[in-house]
Amino acid sequence: MTYFRELPDLEYLSPLLSKGTSKEYIMVKNLFRRVKLFDWIKDISNTFLKIQITEYARPDMIAEEYYGSATYDWVVLLTADIVNVQAQWPLSNYDLIEYVEEKYGVENVNDVHHWETVEVRDQNGRLVLPAGKIVDEGFTINSPDGVHSTQYRIIRGFEDEVWTDTVNPVSPVVGVSNYEYENRINEDKRSISILRPDYLQQFINDMRVLMAYSKSTEFINSKLAKVENSQLF
Repeated sequence: MTYFRELPDLEYLSPLLSKGTSKEYIMVKNLFRRVKLFDWIKDISNTFLKIQITEYARPDMIAEEYYGSATYDWVVLLTADIVNVQAQWPLSNYDLIEYVEEKYGVENVNDVHHWETVEVRDQNGRLVLPAGKIVDEGFTINSPDGVHSTQYRIIRGFEDEVWTDTVNPVSPVVGVSNYEYENRINEDKRSISILRPDYLQQFINDMRVLMAYSKSTEFINSKLAKVENSQLF
């Protein structure tokens, strides 16, 4: 990952026991300096690509495919707003199963995590109840359109339909297992937006400008500043 090459340096008063003098400095990367894209930029449709992370794909593989070099994996992560790869990158199917078994226990993988609604529409196709609302197991609604219960009787050998005034309750509820719940979360992580290759160099140039130090009492040059270790005083 070449990201660390883009970070400016700090001359930091050495806290090491092996230092020669009390005024010895060491060179470190300024990990606290970082950039973030403005939220509104992602609303510009021609700036980003919407992609799906396939099974076993890694940031460096995506960088190789779209930017021509695996060293731009940090651009993939930064433009996709991924800070914690372990938590925000999708697991492979094998790793997901292991994760679910460890989190819930092997014997509880298929237990119900929660109950949620299924979509209900009336006879005219109008939405009565959307799918995916978390509810109790015993959740019910009245039949859409006031649909009546149907009874049948035989008259002269023909089946005759009879409508009553009884409204039937409907139980539009389905159980979602622990595995299904975690799999949904994992699948949602597969859809990310990355910077279009045409804007890569401009992005890097702008980032370098923002990363550069401005003149101050600690300023040495645009890539280097000196700081004291206040804990030593």
